[in-house]
Amino acid sequence: MSSLLPVIAAILVSGLVVQLVAHHLQVPSVVFYLLIGVVLGPEVLGLVTLETFGDGLEIIVGLSVAIIVFEGAFALQIDRIRGASTVSLRLVTVSALVMFLGTAAAVRFFEGANWEIALLIGALLVATGPTVITPILNVVRVRDHVATALETEGIVNDVTAAIVAVVIFETLLLDDLGVPATVFSFVERLGVGVLAGLLATVVIYVLLDSDLVPERDVQASQFLVLAAAVGAFAAAEAVAAEAGIAAAATSGIVLGNLDINNREEIERFAENTTLVVLSFVFISLAALIDVEAILQLGLGAVGLVLVIMLVLRPLGALIATAGVERFTWPERLFIAGVGPRGIIPASVATLFAIELELAGNVAAGELLVGTVFAVIFVTVAIEAGLARRIGDVLGVSPMRTLIIGGGRVGRALATRLERRGEYVIIIETDDDEIEQARSEGFTVYEGDGSDTETLRGAGIEDAKRVITVTRDDDVNLLACQLAITKFGVESVYSRVNEPDNVDAFESIGVKGVDSPTATAVAIDDRIERPAITHWMNELGDSHDVQEVEVTAENLAGKTIRDLNAQIPDGTFVAVVSRDGENHVPSADTVLEYGDHVTFIGDTDAVRRAMERFHPHD
Repeated sequence: MSSLLPVIAAILVSGLVVQLVAHHLQVPSVVFYLLIGVVLGPEVLGLVTLETFGDGLEIIVGLSVAIIVFEGAFALQIDRIRGASTVSLRLVTVSALVMFLGTAAAVRFFEGANWEIALLIGALLVATGPTVITPILNVVRVRDHVATALETEGIVNDVTAAIVAVVIFETLLLDDLGVPATVFSFVERLGVGVLAGLLATVVIYVLLDSDLVPERDVQASQFLVLAAAVGAFAAAEAVAAEAGIAAAATSGIVLGNLDINNREEIERFAENTTLVVLSFVFISLAALIDVEAILQLGLGAVGLVLVIMLVLRPLGALIATAGVERFTWPERLFIAGVGPRGIIPASVATLFAIELELAGNVAAGELLVGTVFAVIFVTVAIEAGLARRIGDVLGVSPMRTLIIGGGRVGRALATRLERRGEYVIIIETDDDEIEQARSEGFTVYEGDGSDTETLRGAGIEDAKRVITVTRDDDVNLLACQLAITKFGVESVYSRVNEPDNVDAFESIGVKGVDSPTATAVAIDDRIERPAITHWMNELGDSHDVQEVEVTAENLAGKTIRDLNAQIPDGTFVAVVSRDGENHVPSADTVLEYGDHVTFIGDTDAVRRAMERFHPHD
């Protein structure tokens, strides 16, 4: 016990320090976990070895993974999954099959492994998992449907990869029972896991809803939910190996979508618990990386990693997103470029390698663990380490626009903004409005928009614009004040229901639009300018109007006539704004750095013009 204490302390302290460093540098924490693990392992300090935890390694890893998978599944709301259901389904079926068979074929070709080992490695390397995806999404802000697709893929593929790998190991590699027995064993283990997860959920839900746990007893609720993860895992594992992960995932998804008390407190507790567990188990497993086994694979490992990263992952991502218009090409490329492997391959491969070596098949064990850790090491270092850079280059991390109020006005505004590529989050309290907004595909954060914590939770610190559109001017004014004074948002707009209140909004720097005047102007436009009004109301379909600041130094000081070659066909400069004055330019109008120009034309042409005239943020 005394010898374990400094080891455990070193792992935990290192993990917590890594969290702080990763948060400060905005780099996924798993990259640092990997490096710390190698330093603590036998390759450097030798503090953590395979003998450190002895026979308890499998139990420690299993329970840790159960908690991590449960927390990720608990946060997956059915409404969110619906928004990316097609892509999520393809990622865990067709794309997973492509990765499984493609990896197996590549292992056989590049490393000369027999088909049993190749299929085993292929099954393991299907898994990404919340252990690597969640840290990435913490530093790379993507649209909700992209995050949901990646999270769903990670959780589901963790479950199926673990079970398939165990089944292949036992039925094909050890006993050679054939394909029918393999399929039956997979279905059996998955069924055991799902049933155990449902049973644990029912028990915990009944307890949470009973008089034994008062509604205000937050701590009891937190520990009961954690007990669902551990209990489901233990019950399933007692029946069938690796069924526990399926049980934890099932319990997490079902319990997370039930109406339970103290949800926010439970989610925070689960997140904090996961952070500690994740750092501990990832560092512990990273310490077991056998660098010599990886190096012995030579160029074969290099070829395998390149095929997985540059061929199989992109192919799977393109198959999953094909024909789904909501996923832009940059988002598809982001999914293609971010698929690091996590704890499931590392933990299961380590345990299998031990069994193979005990059975006298040392070469197969070294090939298995060397290959799996090589892929983990490279994909985590590159795909996770460069995830933020990849996101920035592809432009999948747009600044947020927060709309407070999810009624008809809020949803109509959100529709127009999203058509222009904005990342919109609606903040709403009314259950009916939330359901309606989510059913229309919008990202909704449930809470009071005039509350500081709600605004922070919705991501106001990353927002470029806040718009309040509720029917209550007091709520709108308070939310605007918080956005400006507390969070420093410069662009704040508001619907003003009573015209007499416009001055109060404008006095604090809010651009107010009073409803009666806006309605009157809209009706007048319909009467006097029907064609242009109809055209403007369809912005985003095939045409657009956008204002942008001139920040391209090579274009400043030139006339509109000189810049004709820089203005794409299909658009033109309609208005030039300088020092608060607007005018329609002539061919001889000179544009200066910092001028604001308004482009009108085809959507694609307007976008290209904006990129040329405003290349710098």
